[in-house]
Amino acid sequence: MAAVGSCASGSGTTGSVGAAAASKNVTSFQRKGPRASGTDSGGSRLVSIAGTRPSVRNGQLLVSTGLPALDQLLGGGLAVGTVLLIEEDKYNVYSPLLFKYFLAEGIINGHTLLVASAKENPADILQELPAPLLDDNCKKEFDEDAGDHKAPDSNIKMKIAWRYQLLPKMEAGPVSSSRFGHYYDASKKIPPELLKASKWHGFFLPEKVPSTVNIEPCSLTHGYIELLRFIQKVIYEEGFDGSNPQKKQKNILRIGIQSLGSPLWGDDVCCTQHCASSHSLTKFLYVLRGLLRTSLSACIITMPTHLIQNKAIIARITNLSDTVVHLESFIGSDRETNPLYKDYHGLIHIRQIPRLNNLICDVSEVKDLAFKLKRKSFTIERLHLPPDLSDTVSRSSKQDLAEPAKLPGPGCGMTAGGKKHLDF
Repeated sequence: MAAVGSCASGSGTTGSVGAAAASKNVTSFQRKGPRASGTDSGGSRLVSIAGTRPSVRNGQLLVSTGLPALDQLLGGGLAVGTVLLIEEDKYNVYSPLLFKYFLAEGIINGHTLLVASAKENPADILQELPAPLLDDNCKKEFDEDAGDHKAPDSNIKMKIAWRYQLLPKMEAGPVSSSRFGHYYDASKKIPPELLKASKWHGFFLPEKVPSTVNIEPCSLTHGYIELLRFIQKVIYEEGFDGSNPQKKQKNILRIGIQSLGSPLWGDDVCCTQHCASSHSLTKFLYVLRGLLRTSLSACIITMPTHLIQNKAIIARITNLSDTVVHLESFIGSDRETNPLYKDYHGLIHIRQIPRLNNLICDVSEVKDLAFKLKRKSFTIERLHLPPDLSDTVSRSSKQDLAEPAKLPGPGCGMTAGGKKHLDF
């Protein structure tokens, strides 16, 4: 007993630390966590960035797109270092909303913005961002059908059965700024004080590129070259490439490029099928993705792909993008007057989901998605048939409902297109 006592007294410091660790249930691996997070190589340093979270699938750092429903469809959010391509709807009515949600989410989380456009001044785009809903006082603006908003949460219980009271409640309304993803009121504009406190860089093509520029054939257009130089300058000077980590606090750079590939950018890819600079747009995306892969940045691009007549160029653009979302509006189509689609404004197609560190890309399993623009919000929902198909709906309209959900499968012949018979 004496020997044991002397040994314990000789290592009193170690014993006290071990007792304190045991009392707090701290393992040896967790004790090394704070020291690792203080270094630049620690992975926990990236998780500490505001408005980010690691992916549960591969640990990749994610940022929110500004729409929680879209984040869920993309596997939790938009991965840092990737490109999200939004294929614009025919009249470009709904795609600007996704663009503005992405930028507004960056302002709320304190991220740095880089807005590039050939049509609108970036300062004017930021003025049109939707207003965020951050606290419980704004829930009545988000949920118009709610009754008593002043009742405490303790009085809100499910009355179906006692066992359902133990289930966790779903977040259906606005969340605080410390959460991942926020809700916005599309009927209001972002407060000016939030814009003044934010940091952003603007690239307006008419101000950066003169009208009289000699463009060499089979090369990048002058507008694309200047935009790549501008993005590269911001990434390296602001430290988003990881340089000078001891001097600069890590943050996320959100890049938004509006209507890329349109004739306003000096590109003729939307004008003719055999354009002179057919590889200019694909070269730009190739270089841009290389810049994003080595930096703490995420990019969203809206593109009028319905104007591109060469389908081979569209295929290359899709391959050079990480995530591809297509918006199909009902405006000007037969579905606008179809009673089956009366509750929706269009369809949303998830063309491609990135499978990082792999050679192939993932494909979304959910095909029947629709969106509708309410007075205050843009929502994405599953497309549901009405409970009773009346006789007023024609047979062709009933069959037309399933057509958007069909995608070419891995089969051969006409079976891949959904036909009944083989055709070799």
